[in-house]
Amino acid sequence: MPDVGEGLTEAEILKWYVQPGDTVTDGQVVCEVETAKAAVELPSPFDGTVHELCFPEGTTVDVGQVIISVNVGGDAPPAPAAPVTESVAAQAVPAEPVAEEDEPQGRQPVLVGYGVAASSTKRRPRKGSGDTAPAAAAPVQQAPAAVSVPEQLNGHASAAGRPLAKPPVRKLAKDLGVDLTTVVPTGPDGIITREDVHAAAAPAPAPAVEAPAAAPVQAPAPAAVPAAAPTTETSGARETRVPIKGVRKATAAAMVGSAFTAPHVTEFVTFDITRTMKLVEELKTDKDMAGLRVNPLLLIAKAVLVAVRRNPEINAAWDEAAQEIVLKHYVNLGIAAATPRGLIVPNIKDAHAQTLPELSKSLSELVATAREGKTTPAAMQGGTFTITNVGVFGVDTGTPILNPGESAILAVGAIKLQPWVHKGKVKPRQVTTLALSFDHRLVDGELGSKFLADIAAILEQPKRLITWA
Repeated sequence: MPDVGEGLTEAEILKWYVQPGDTVTDGQVVCEVETAKAAVELPSPFDGTVHELCFPEGTTVDVGQVIISVNVGGDAPPAPAAPVTESVAAQAVPAEPVAEEDEPQGRQPVLVGYGVAASSTKRRPRKGSGDTAPAAAAPVQQAPAAVSVPEQLNGHASAAGRPLAKPPVRKLAKDLGVDLTTVVPTGPDGIITREDVHAAAAPAPAPAVEAPAAAPVQAPAPAAVPAAAPTTETSGARETRVPIKGVRKATAAAMVGSAFTAPHVTEFVTFDITRTMKLVEELKTDKDMAGLRVNPLLLIAKAVLVAVRRNPEINAAWDEAAQEIVLKHYVNLGIAAATPRGLIVPNIKDAHAQTLPELSKSLSELVATAREGKTTPAAMQGGTFTITNVGVFGVDTGTPILNPGESAILAVGAIKLQPWVHKGKVKPRQVTTLALSFDHRLVDGELGSKFLADIAAILEQPKRLITWA
């Protein structure tokens, strides 16, 4: 298992696209894995024949463990298609030499483009005595269930004949027990959509596990259901246990760490956002915003950036180890996004330097990438301030928990038509509530209050986006 992202130590094998005996080429996708941050397709770095799949689908594997072995030709021993750390190799192949003349002197091929450093002593050829034996024989002992993998491949003999579908759609198909090779695609260029998967699952949702006619559907019912909707069609079941892994596991660890490390304070402000809503409608017809998505979140994000400029101390982090407050002179604006894989917070790098059209484009790309499940680990690193829009769910507001490493987070509530005193008279106005949670170790009540009040003032009178900028 290669290192597929910064700081990640494990990944779950979602899908195998090959099975033992298949011929693979350099760069051919052999499996899809899911980390705590992204779903990634891993290509083979070898030309050869698949010798062994060391772990079945649904297994969480530590970085450095062999997940597949490939026979690179003739009588040569099968080559492990993933880097193995020295500690793992010592346990897995105690006295099995590897042909040293075949060892590259540069960077070893791995399943993704991160590679392994040539200077690392963990990658040096191992010497031993005795007959040459397949290097991947021992790792198979760690996962004897791998021999059952071919039964779970749902007819995918190789990546060449693989149905076209995006990673979230593949995950949905796995959760619903749908064989993608049996689904009729309706998307452009033969791409299978979420609707196609739901349509394929609709005819017989209940007997999917029991009916003999549904032989390709072999996904384990309780474990494969996503944490966001842990429901199954099992008869008489009163409880369902869902493994804590992937995004849910990472989110839980981050939220617990944040909640019990940073002393949270949350303040609220309710105000008239009617003028901003009118500006949104005007911008939709502006030629400079043609083809761009204009919504309230765009102007709220711009208001936050202006408020940060007026209150720069809010854009900071607490360094416990160094006992320092780190003031950030840039804003990487995080946007909490609900995806099929769970909640993630990608951020817009250097959002403070972007114009309104540029910010609109960045927001649209961020959301689209997140929904497609293609957000990279790098896109979720280095955030300095986060916005979470809970108003899209119809709620007034909430008390958000800080994203680790940040000092504040803004929750945006639903925008509703309410009676409001305007120019001395009660009139129907569009009203919303903002909630700001901040780390009280480095943000005092005065600073937090001024910052929140500035955001509300800008959105009440959006001309301040110009006068305060």
